[in-house]
Amino acid sequence: MAKASDIPRLTASTPFAEAAARTVEVRAAELFEQSADVLDTEDIERVHDMRVATRRLRAVLELYAPCFPRGELQVALSDVKALADALGERRDPDVQLAALQDLSEHVVQADHAGLEAFADRLRAEQQEANATLAAALARATDDDLRGRLDRLVAAAREQVPA
Repeated sequence: MAKASDIPRLTASTPFAEAAARTVEVRAAELFEQSADVLDTEDIERVHDMRVATRRLRAVLELYAPCFPRGELQVALSDVKALADALGERRDPDVQLAALQDLSEHVVQADHAGLEAFADRLRAEQQEANATLAAALARATDDDLRGRLDRLVAAAREQVPA
């Protein structure tokens, strides 16, 4: 799992709105960094890391909610949640396939055909979930989630005393 990045120059004396801006900036960047190759079904950790990044981002958006315009925040949260849901849908068969692979090493050869049939069903679910995830990623791009998050950061910075 990807370690959360430190928030630069965040101290106890950082104004709340500036802390919000800095934290959302870093967590949003982490989310978009994790999106690289997330549709590759060969490396299931990418999905896991991006899913963790969505949870971290949602948490800070909710924590710092008073610093953001309510309507804009709700739309951004909804988009992040939709992305998290699609990642979760894809993560489930990934984990099941990995567990099935581990199990296959401990069962008798006669049971391998049944395990492979189950794995085929899981791979089909994984592909379907991958298509759902691809659509969610496209929606996030089309709806300019990155720009929306940048505008929340800017709105928080407007509240920081000069």
